[in-house]
Amino acid sequence: MSDSSEWNRKGATLSHVTAEKEYGVAYDFIVRGIETGELEWRENSVWGNPFLRILRSQLERYITAQLGADYLTAKKSEAELRSVNREIANIKRRLAALHVRKAELEIAIRR
Repeated sequence: MSDSSEWNRKGATLSHVTAEKEYGVAYDFIVRGIETGELEWRENSVWGNPFLRILRSQLERYITAQLGADYLTAKKSEAELRSVNREIANIKRRLAALHVRKAELEIAIRR
């Protein structure tokens, strides 16, 4: 089904837990995809906690087939929006710290 190099490419795979968060699908939905042969999977574990690793491209095709392209587009947009909001918050924190440092330096220069 898939090229073996796809399993090694950064961002091409995701855990079932990440899939549930990013795409709003349930574990049972993923298992159904595996059972029907539409999703390839590998078992993995971190610190003794097992999880399923699946290919992102196959999951997106499966979601599109089962739930529709609009659902997938909406979920991907929501995930990107969360990422952008997180980055904006980080930049605001860094900017606030820089303003504090700038004020400290200006006070030190005036002495």
